[in-house]
Amino acid sequence: MPAVGIDDLAIYVPKLYIDYKDFAEARGIDPQKLEYGIGIKKMALADANQDSACMAANACLKLMQRNRLHPQDIGRMYVATESALDESKAMNSFVVGMLEQIYGEGSFEHAGGIECKFACVSGSYALYDNANWIRAEENSGKAAIVIVSDIAKYDIGSSGEYTQGAGAVAMLITKNPRLMAFDQKVASTIIKNEYDFYRPFGKETPLVNGTYSNLLYLIQVRKAFDSYKERAIKSGLIKLQDGESITDHIDFFSVHLPYRKMGEKALAYLLRHEWRHLPRWKNVIKEIGMAEPHPKDQRGTIESILADTEFMKADEKFRRAFMQTSYFNEVFEKKMASSLEASAIIGNLYTASMYMGLRSLLEFEYKKGTDLEDKRVGFGSYGSGSSAMVFSGIIQPDYKEIVKRMDLEQDIGERVKLPIEVYERLHRNEKTCSEFLARPHKEFVLVKVGGLTADKAGFREYVYVK
Repeated sequence: MPAVGIDDLAIYVPKLYIDYKDFAEARGIDPQKLEYGIGIKKMALADANQDSACMAANACLKLMQRNRLHPQDIGRMYVATESALDESKAMNSFVVGMLEQIYGEGSFEHAGGIECKFACVSGSYALYDNANWIRAEENSGKAAIVIVSDIAKYDIGSSGEYTQGAGAVAMLITKNPRLMAFDQKVASTIIKNEYDFYRPFGKETPLVNGTYSNLLYLIQVRKAFDSYKERAIKSGLIKLQDGESITDHIDFFSVHLPYRKMGEKALAYLLRHEWRHLPRWKNVIKEIGMAEPHPKDQRGTIESILADTEFMKADEKFRRAFMQTSYFNEVFEKKMASSLEASAIIGNLYTASMYMGLRSLLEFEYKKGTDLEDKRVGFGSYGSGSSAMVFSGIIQPDYKEIVKRMDLEQDIGERVKLPIEVYERLHRNEKTCSEFLARPHKEFVLVKVGGLTADKAGFREYVYVK
């Protein structure tokens, strides 16, 4: 089977942001809770003339222009989001409409695609689907574009308000990619009906059971990782020696990042799960100085674990101690830290968070002088409701052609820091499309919603600003 994967990727991040110190002061909390407890310094905010569709189109246009692509080069365009604009009209149709302002009416009419929804994991399903479309040679030599685009918005004053953000990542999926080829036949999924995080029809912000959702994320990704491990060993992709963990054969980790610190916690949870039956665990416990706690109810359901308050308190103490060990820190600094840099200055991107993490990983490891060729990246993708997908890919010999030009600050551009009162007005949708705060330049923007007649209700109009 041919190598298929990510040939290139491009990002779009809105120019507005709120600073964590201003936010902490306004909410009466310690700034260190945000900087160190959550891991956030800046949260990107969509302007009054922006939505998830125009961010997706802007990322896609960047990708196409940089690679000198024409519409005829693209056979599929998928958009994964949980910031949907319409209950029927798919977001990729909005994106196609915007792109045809540049490339001509009807230029993308051949490029099929859908809007994908499964909370934050849907982008991974979209990648999997399109990679298999190319492997099956249904693509007639054309590439696919998968775009992940979201606006993470929570109620003012809620605990989720600390974890907002906005942005999009567009990925070019091809045969014999320059950047990364996906490992074949090892992608693994887990699915379960849950209400850890959801947004009913007509509600702009989600309903969240934060503690439950965080634990569910860890458990579901771990289950998907167990399935991935079984497939990787059975297929011969990874061969374990005595005393080894499969995590030893993954050079970098990129996981779903509702906030930076959650990535660290996910890695700690996975390593504990993988290491506790290996010889090295004795040395880990010795360094920690305490035994790992176990819940009273061995059924291991989320409800029983959360109800065991004594265990939860002891486990949190153990987790913190584990994350201070030399064993954890060696893995974290070497395999994950670089993937978290972008999250700290952008915030939560829902479907795009893990892929912005990949973008961050590539740029900052390259700048450190790391040789990335043939390195395996393991992905832990999670979407509430709930599903997890674990898969991996190998960085290709031509990666430098793509990575050497990555510059996060330059790609984001000059930013505008908002005072808290302006942020709150924007949050409450008190500004119209014409009352934007950052001047658009070489990008698509929203100029009108709705019309004068009932048949135009919800009609969205976009233009490209040169």
